[in-house]
Amino acid sequence: MADTSGHRATTRWQRLWHGCALERHQALITLSGAVCIAFGIVVAVVVPETEGPAWAMAVAGCLAAGVLLLVRVAWARFRPRRETPL
Repeated sequence: MADTSGHRATTRWQRLWHGCALERHQALITLSGAVCIAFGIVVAVVVPETEGPAWAMAVAGCLAAGVLLLVRVAWARFRPRRETPL
């Protein structure tokens, strides 16, 4: 009997953690990243600077979350693909 991918435990784990959300929900994750960046900009414009450092942390957090989501999607989309399947 031939050794198939179903017989190897490492292959099953690789398939389980292979980034299915990035493949299935790429548009939704991209939209979420864009909304995070937009919300960070809106908070920076609307909230006055007299509110203390909390607004600056909110803006930094929103912008960072949006940038991280967009970079992760871009990395998954434009990385070189392996020719052999998992």
